[in-house]
Amino acid sequence: MIKVSDIKNPIAEELEKFEAHFKESMNSKVPLLDKITHYIIKRKGKQMRPMFVFLSAKMLGEVNEDTYNSASLIELLHTATLVHDDVVDDANERRGFFSINALWKNKIAVLVGDFLLSKVLLMSIENKKYRSLEIVARAVREMSEGELLQIEKSRRLDIDEETYFEVIRQKTASLIATCCEAGAISVEREDEAERMRLFGEKVGLAFQIKDDIFDYGTPGKIGKPTGNDIREQKMTLPLIYTLNKVDRKTKKELINIVKRQNENPKKVRRAIQLVIDNGGIDYAYNYMIRIKDEALKLLDPIPDSPSKESLIMLVEYTTSREK
Repeated sequence: MIKVSDIKNPIAEELEKFEAHFKESMNSKVPLLDKITHYIIKRKGKQMRPMFVFLSAKMLGEVNEDTYNSASLIELLHTATLVHDDVVDDANERRGFFSINALWKNKIAVLVGDFLLSKVLLMSIENKKYRSLEIVARAVREMSEGELLQIEKSRRLDIDEETYFEVIRQKTASLIATCCEAGAISVEREDEAERMRLFGEKVGLAFQIKDDIFDYGTPGKIGKPTGNDIREQKMTLPLIYTLNKVDRKTKKELINIVKRQNENPKKVRRAIQLVIDNGGIDYAYNYMIRIKDEALKLLDPIPDSPSKESLIMLVEYTTSREK
């Protein structure tokens, strides 16, 4: 079992310093904003995105002030999108804590997200890091387009595999791609920026497929499936594969559950079982492993180092994690 603490070893000092850097980047003269940003910092997750930035940078060069700024830019952007996503999804919880909109209502949550995005712009301009601003702005555009594409397609439940991958490439993979590309650029390795962007994109795709699998269980050890994606009418890879494989009668039953009976626990369990029985989970799992292996192969030409080893461990962790 891979431990996050082991992955962080080569960049432990950098991550500790980054926490202070990130906290400072969220400062405001408005007491309410300070209170909310303090709450956000207190409930931070595993620092996955800063880890991708710092490991990519240290694998290719020497971590410097540009690396800290890049990690802060991306974490500010990520935090802003989470705050806005909770408003869009009307979610009351995030990582076991109350969401910002649950505590301070939608209007304040939207404004907090806007404030964080403004910090991204200002930090880029103040440090004259226009290349960093370019790749972060591209990520904002792609994440927004991916979300809107998913909403548009989910209304008709006509997402095919190609569209699904375009959605998750934009919604999820684009931000991890930005982390790895920004890490390379921060240590003046523009020659490796495209390789790292593509590496991050493939890792992001594998990461999202893993999330899709959680909704149904994991091959070999099916746990307690949640069925959340079915209830939310999300067309994920296990379901798309199953709909393409089953006979017309089963396909009609599945679509009917997702469209009209997605609040019925018994029907949701039936849909989950149909996906499992028809190989939807196995297909998604094998696809995830293939993309993960493609990502790791991209690192082959880069010299071995503790940072490269940790980056490989981080990729393995994203596809083997239990939650």
